[in-house]
Amino acid sequence: MTRTGAIGWAVCAVVTLLAVSHTALGQSLKPDAHGFLIAPPESLKPAAGGRSVTIVGDSSKPGIYVTRITWAPGSGSRPHYHNEARYITVLKGTWWVATGPDADVYNPDKMVPVKAGSFIYEPPGGHHYDMAKDEEVVVEIIGMGPVSTTALEPGRGR
Repeated sequence: MTRTGAIGWAVCAVVTLLAVSHTALGQSLKPDAHGFLIAPPESLKPAAGGRSVTIVGDSSKPGIYVTRITWAPGSGSRPHYHNEARYITVLKGTWWVATGPDADVYNPDKMVPVKAGSFIYEPPGGHHYDMAKDEEVVVEIIGMGPVSTTALEPGRGR
């Protein structure tokens, strides 16, 4: 395997870990005996040491899912895309994003701010990356599972 190939595999592994780590480090809410789920704000915060809460469903299984992820300042993703559409609402802070063909290569200077209360639609196969820069950011992601994440090699187009 070439050095470039090894780096590509390493990037894929890191993005995959980022994509699934929110489940491993998160908590999941359960409906009551009648199937209703009423989640007060305190139950929508990640457990100690975690960064996400799965509100409904499971992104790795068929069906709708709703997840809230809390991003620490300076944390985010590298260029990637998902096989399914994702619907994102920024609940707290300013989320920084890069989208489209320009998002094939990581460049934080090309990111645009998305303020709390804003909505983002990520189409299936839409290249992007995102991050929390100077403050904690909370986003809520809704989508249909199973969803997979594919890392883009630096400099590689669609």
